[in-house]
Amino acid sequence: MEKKKVVVIGHKNPDTDSICSAIAYAGLKNIIDAETEYVPLRAGQINEETQYVLKQFGMSAPQYVTDVKSQVKDIEIRKIDGVDRNISIKAAWKLMRDMGVVTLPITKDNKLEGLITIADIATSYMDVHDSTTLSTARTVCRNIVETLDGELIIGDEHHVFDRGKVLVAAANPDLMESYIKMGDIVILGNRYESQLCAIEMQAGCIVVCEGAPVSMTIKKLAVENHCTIISTPHDTFTASRLINQSVPISFFMRTEGLITFSTEAYTDEVRQVMAKKRHRDFPVHDEQGRYIGMISRRNLLGMGKKQIIMVDHNEAKQAVDGIDQAEILEIIDHHKLGAVETMNPVFFRNQPLGCTATIIYQMYNENHVDIDKKTAGLMCSAILSDTLMFRSPTCTPADVAAAKALAGKAEIDIEEYAVKMFRAGSNLKDKTPQEIFSQDYKKFSVNDINFGVGQISSMDEEELLDIKDKIMPYMKEQLASQGINMIFFMLTNMIATETLLIALGNGAGDVIENGFDAPKLEDGVYRLEGVVSRKKQLIPEILTVLSNE
Repeated sequence: MEKKKVVVIGHKNPDTDSICSAIAYAGLKNIIDAETEYVPLRAGQINEETQYVLKQFGMSAPQYVTDVKSQVKDIEIRKIDGVDRNISIKAAWKLMRDMGVVTLPITKDNKLEGLITIADIATSYMDVHDSTTLSTARTVCRNIVETLDGELIIGDEHHVFDRGKVLVAAANPDLMESYIKMGDIVILGNRYESQLCAIEMQAGCIVVCEGAPVSMTIKKLAVENHCTIISTPHDTFTASRLINQSVPISFFMRTEGLITFSTEAYTDEVRQVMAKKRHRDFPVHDEQGRYIGMISRRNLLGMGKKQIIMVDHNEAKQAVDGIDQAEILEIIDHHKLGAVETMNPVFFRNQPLGCTATIIYQMYNENHVDIDKKTAGLMCSAILSDTLMFRSPTCTPADVAAAKALAGKAEIDIEEYAVKMFRAGSNLKDKTPQEIFSQDYKKFSVNDINFGVGQISSMDEEELLDIKDKIMPYMKEQLASQGINMIFFMLTNMIATETLLIALGNGAGDVIENGFDAPKLEDGVYRLEGVVSRKKQLIPEILTVLSNE
């Protein structure tokens, strides 16, 4: 039985904590809950620092997803095997009856060719009165034999009847000569004269009813005249009634205007399409166009949502797109409380620590699960990153203790490793303004005022000054394109433990001047000494000032 899947995912524009905590927590959950598969994903591109960490410990980056909206692949897809276009109407009907379905997919090399429904089969039986239907449809001999529950006496089962009509030889042989034409399929009884006449008139096939024996002479003549002989246990009436059911389904299948859905299609879009169509079943294919199965409106009614565990955030604005359509099971975070609404109660663990990975470290210990070297390295890296190697005011003794314990398991020297990690992350000279801006950027709101806060860290003052000049024009563009009131961007010097802050937007400068004793270096640029934390030092002051306006 396939395990249900639960997604573990951090915030947009993920930092090292968001990525590493998702991997670590998914690993823990997979150990303590064997009935479910927990899959770490990411909601944005990975920055250089995180890339360094993953490479250092030989770990792959989680798959990138743009949203967690419900998709067709989240629905229970009914596995109805595709059939060959050459099977008979009768065979198709039997398959539908046995499987309890009203639609059959016709496939070739796992690709959908067409569909046939119960209605199509009814039409073939009730509305077709043309005696040349079998030849027009290029019916294979094997289909006729199977449909008539017969036996092939003379001929090739793969032979295709592509000329002539179907008729019943009820008249005497003299009269038969006037209406039997070359290639006809003649249904007849055990009369030698009738069989002989049909063969002499170059019939393509004779169907001998009621299991009557066929003489050696007739068999020999049939071979000489390239005439197929089929024996059936049915009488002529039954045989004539059944024979049109041997027509291949390709003759009646629908190939035009088929409504199909990809496994990646969103269910809300699928629902809209289904509402406009009277079809009962709809084929599903994968991204390569290969047929998978069928879905119906009923499948949508019982559809479940994607199940999500949020780590390192608890605000809808920071969450992956489509979070409102997902079922949130857990939230593991160390930030202030945001505005995520859930339909059901959730497991919510929020602690005032410097890093989400510290919480997850505690949960490993609480569940008596050993932490392997690679996972320990990821979690230690996350703590060092979020606490700026214990320099951030968000750092707690619990963060320090967890980092040291994890460093021991990962066999790394904290000081030496942290410097290398930060240098890898601060290599920003070749990045575009967009890449720098988006590396760690989040949106907030208070009193109908929307603002964004971004941050980068470096160990090089000159690099930060260059970035300041590079990013300010881009920030002005984003101020307009995002439709927000203010943008703040922190250029944090980890060595000097200070931040160059860019504040743009109507009233942004006033907010900083009212909230901090910060010297103004130039228009929109301030020096914040001792300020290195966005969530504990900058954002609380901004929220306080804006709340009092």
